[in-house]
Amino acid sequence: MGRGVLLRLRRFVDDRRGVGAIEFAIVAPLLIMTYIGAFEISVAIAMSRKVSRASSTVSDLLTRNETTNLATLDSMKDVTKNVIAPFSQEGYTLKITGIAVDADGNATVAWSRDQKAASPYSKNGPVTLPANMDARSTFIVRTELTVPHTILLMAPGLSSSLNKINLSKTSYFRQRTGERITCSDC
Repeated sequence: MGRGVLLRLRRFVDDRRGVGAIEFAIVAPLLIMTYIGAFEISVAIAMSRKVSRASSTVSDLLTRNETTNLATLDSMKDVTKNVIAPFSQEGYTLKITGIAVDADGNATVAWSRDQKAASPYSKNGPVTLPANMDARSTFIVRTELTVPHTILLMAPGLSSSLNKINLSKTSYFRQRTGERITCSDC
């Protein structure tokens, strides 16, 4: 009786049928997760590039003229929406600031506007520019754009705080002509 059990156990251990199916069952979920992860990373990189391009485009457009107004500043949210398309910019923040820099390198806010048609920074308030920016006797337009990005496939059941990342870009452009960019009705 004991010998029959050992013989059956030996046959079970030596039987190789179904090994491929078991290996596939182990490896397939890992391959699927890798594929979906690569897709998520690709989408996030594409979105990040669009956020960067949108921020730069706003600063670039505003530095082409010596004057601007509230209507033009308020229309910049439509510019960002068009650059970021087909991605959504729901819940975004956009802050556009005109910065006057004197001969000593002291920077102050000349005008500012955000996506809610408000002034996020007080006029004549001090501004800290990046350390590597050598700016004296100039005018700079700074655009700060932050867009929340939702992770699509890898974590649909996670809480909203865990499956969202904020993609942001701050752009600094100097005025192209003249000494400053004035806002007629800011």
